[in-house]
Amino acid sequence: MSQFWSPAVQALTPYVPGEQPAERVIKLNTNENPYPPAPGVGEVLREFATDHLRLYPDPTSHALRSALAENFGVEPHQVFAGNGSDEVLAFAFQAFFCHGAPLDVPTITYSFYPVYAKLYGIELRQHPLNEQWEVDLDALVEAPSRSGVVFANPNAPTGHAHSLAALEALLERVTDHVVLIDEAYVDFGAESAVALTQRYPNLLVTGTFSKSRSLAGIRLGYAVGSRELIEGLERVKDSFNSYPVDSLASRVGIAALEDSAHFEACRERVITTREQTRRRLEALGFEVLPSKANFILAQHPAFDGAQLFAGLRERGILVRHFNKAGLENFLRISIGTDDEMNSLIEALESLIH
Repeated sequence: MSQFWSPAVQALTPYVPGEQPAERVIKLNTNENPYPPAPGVGEVLREFATDHLRLYPDPTSHALRSALAENFGVEPHQVFAGNGSDEVLAFAFQAFFCHGAPLDVPTITYSFYPVYAKLYGIELRQHPLNEQWEVDLDALVEAPSRSGVVFANPNAPTGHAHSLAALEALLERVTDHVVLIDEAYVDFGAESAVALTQRYPNLLVTGTFSKSRSLAGIRLGYAVGSRELIEGLERVKDSFNSYPVDSLASRVGIAALEDSAHFEACRERVITTREQTRRRLEALGFEVLPSKANFILAQHPAFDGAQLFAGLRERGILVRHFNKAGLENFLRISIGTDDEMNSLIEALESLIH
């Protein structure tokens, strides 16, 4: 602790991202896409005129927002673009949940939510997952006075996703506060709630280019919602940083959105490999939770999760282990290429046999 830190900073417990090793390893710990971005992204990078970098980007990100709007079938004024979905989420927490009332979230979900809550002085009211390791939507709905509701769909790190009908049933019951659905992983088999934003003005859906668009290194995120919610995000953005999306990132994002064939092909490859890996892990005796994301959460009843994590690390394979109640025996495994997943299975076979 430093004497120069404010009390608020001293009280923070920052989010801890997955390890980013310098050495060459099989990296299945941060849910990155194993396949490269759309070919058009490479063309943008090769042809981008460096002279553009001396100028500020468009503070409204109009071209990118228009491309996102066309992709989702909404109007550009219903779309917000930011420097990764983490930044968009942070703006949303500040814009909508600082009301002096609890924010309802699942106990096991994206671990950045408690960090934002602490940063902005928001009380979290956490609700356990149900017996099937699913976000308990009924518990979120039935909670008393609140500032809002936040959950990921598919949930991280469990991978379960609720149907569109279940999400709409929640929105029918929560009408007086913002419901934020984090769809970072929705493209790997779940149903997006974006269409519901047209009927429910309190619904905000966030997403990212990092996963299904293979652009974790460029930092692009977005939100879709009613104009009043998007305007709230814009007010926070313009009070913090008027230029969050740089010129190059915007053009790269547009190129990725334009190539739907590449997007679909990569998405399907990840889904196919995920299901193959699930079956192979189950054959080794692992319990694997159903997943609609680009990762799976698995545990073995006869082996300690931390030991398996360490054994894989020694063999040059990184997965994610959460030292958290309820998750201590699980490994979260990002879906890589078929060759990478073959190496994972071979390593696990050597560890448990």
